[in-house]
Amino acid sequence: MGKHYAIIGGTSGIGQASVARLRQSGHSLYAATRRPEILQQLGIPSQFFDALEPTPLTWPDKLDGFVYFPGSITLKPFHRLNLADFIKDIHINLLGAVHALQSALPALKASQDASVVLFSTVAVDQGMPFHASIAAAKGALEALARSLAAEWAPLIRVNVIAPSLTDTPLAGSLLSDDAKRAASAKRHPLQRIGNADDVAQMVEFLLSDASRFMTGQTLRPDGGLTSVKLFT
Repeated sequence: MGKHYAIIGGTSGIGQASVARLRQSGHSLYAATRRPEILQQLGIPSQFFDALEPTPLTWPDKLDGFVYFPGSITLKPFHRLNLADFIKDIHINLLGAVHALQSALPALKASQDASVVLFSTVAVDQGMPFHASIAAAKGALEALARSLAAEWAPLIRVNVIAPSLTDTPLAGSLLSDDAKRAASAKRHPLQRIGNADDVAQMVEFLLSDASRFMTGQTLRPDGGLTSVKLFT
């Protein structure tokens, strides 16, 4: 039987791949995105949402799951970052999720067995140069997820996906030619770059009953980057 999921974002990259998988599996989706017309064309009820200027959101009376896809990649040396960079990343990655989660919470509670999926980055665990702003925002999001997992148990599970570099439009400038792609792949023990569907499968798993004994976890589809060291 299909479930009812709230999708924040979902018009490109991992979000788009996840929407395709969830629709194919027969689930009902309700979206909030900066480009609602894209998902409306697919027959998905959609409302406007901008994490930088959030407005009230409305949802069905019951939701079985919630996924927050919006993210950013702000890569600068620390001395070139300003407070506006940090504030923007925090709004997109953390406060936007807080706003959307609070709006959906009554519907998630009504399910009695709901699942929340949030997105972090490999840079929180790994520690990478030029990632201070985005890693700080995503690190806060991981802490929020663990806190909510404790507060909302047993009715709502909360888990995080923290991918490495993934071949999506958001990472386009980092993968803009063959040399960059080869160098990025080489940094991973699996010698490849992730693609959107690799991660979308994990979204589907965390929303499903197959993960019903998991909460407060951060899963890392990162080609082994954070856990495996190759001899060179």
